Amino acid sequence: MIDSHAHVDSQKFDADREAVLERTWAAGVRTLVNVGCDVASSRRSVALATSDHRIFATVGIHPHGAGSATDADWDEIVALTEAPRVVGVGECGLDRGPWNKVPLELQERLLRKHVALSRETGLPLVIHNRDTYPDLFRILEDEATRGPLRGVMHCFSGGPEDAERSVALGFFVSFSGVLTFKNAANLRAAVRVTPRDRMLVETDCPYLTPVPHRGQRNEPAYVIHTAHFLGDLLGLSHTEIEQLTVENTIRAFDLPSGAAA
Repeated sequence: MIDSHAHVDSQKFDADREAVLERTWAAGVRTLVNVGCDVASSRRSVALATSDHRIFATVGIHPHGAGSATDADWDEIVALTEAPRVVGVGECGLDRGPWNKVPLELQERLLRKHVALSRETGLPLVIHNRDTYPDLFRILEDEATRGPLRGVMHCFSGGPEDAERSVALGFFVSFSGVLTFKNAANLRAAVRVTPRDRMLVETDCPYLTPVPHRGQRNEPAYVIHTAHFLGDLLGLSHTEIEQLTVENTIRAFDLPSGAAA
């Protein structure tokens, strides 16, 4: 298995990070992509990837940082894309959550800078979205007129139409533990229209813990529960869904072919 989106660098893992990683590998997760949300976490992600061949990194600035990120911050993100084992740009995107007060125009400006960086580097985007699908698609569809896009819709939360538009833009659709929640009927409907060769699974740990561990801190080992739930929806065996999502993640991030061996 591969966890396509984790935050093992989070302070929530400071007390037992090594134990968490040992449980990850013991559970059959062979690789994880640790995702940067700002300069500090991007540095930490690169450091984790440098220290362990089973970890890859992405670098970027979350939309929560769109109002405070400086030119120097951006220059460092650009420089970090050249670090070994960096496989993506982001997480970046839009967020209208009640705790994010950054004006949408600043979020949009930063998102477009990430899109440009993705094109310059050839690295895929890792897109964050919270309650902004109309604006997100407006921006991405406009950017697509300037050239092809590639990347991952991280922690996909939309319905069937959103999944279809994401795939049409060139994105993979990544399902988190939310898929296992009782109130996720619309998300499960999106699974049915998503091409099988565009599906990923992730934890977004330490958040969004899947059933049967909901209510606990999430960790990469739990990605297996989301994968198996996805496989059950599709009528695939556990082995088949594991192989499918591994192959898709390798393609999405251009990982080495033996990344999950």
